[in-house]
Amino acid sequence: MSRNYKTSKKNRVNYIYYSANGQTVEIKPNGEGITDTIIATLHEMDDLEVDANRRETYHVPIHLDAYHGKDEEDANDYNAYLIDPTPNPMESLIHSIEKAEHEEKLDKLRLSIETLKPQQKELIQKVFYEKRTNVDIAKEEGVTEAAIRNRLKKIYENLRKKI
Repeated sequence: MSRNYKTSKKNRVNYIYYSANGQTVEIKPNGEGITDTIIATLHEMDDLEVDANRRETYHVPIHLDAYHGKDEEDANDYNAYLIDPTPNPMESLIHSIEKAEHEEKLDKLRLSIETLKPQQKELIQKVFYEKRTNVDIAKEEGVTEAAIRNRLKKIYENLRKKI
């Protein structure tokens, strides 16, 4: 049985231990060859267990309540400590299919970008690779931000048709 507190020396009257099979053993100081040293050793072992329980309670970042959400549904989706690290064969298959489809779409996009006019390619380069804002690009080219938005809209429509 674990405790959350330590017993002071003056309250060390006896020790009751419970075995795995349910038997109880009572140890009293100065009785049947039990010395103060044996009692002190037993008490130290108990104190170490109390300290370990306190550390675990303090350091364990999840509690049993974290295993369920507010509506009592399993918390597996949002609790990283409950995630099963073993791969699910069906999920692996779906993931590989999704990855293949994603790669196929990226290849189509790359080919479609190659068909754009040089000015359009340059605008895509500035927006997506250089991470520049429409306002910054408009200022550089001497046009309004709306003009840049309209150019990008036409490019997106063109690419969408080709993909």
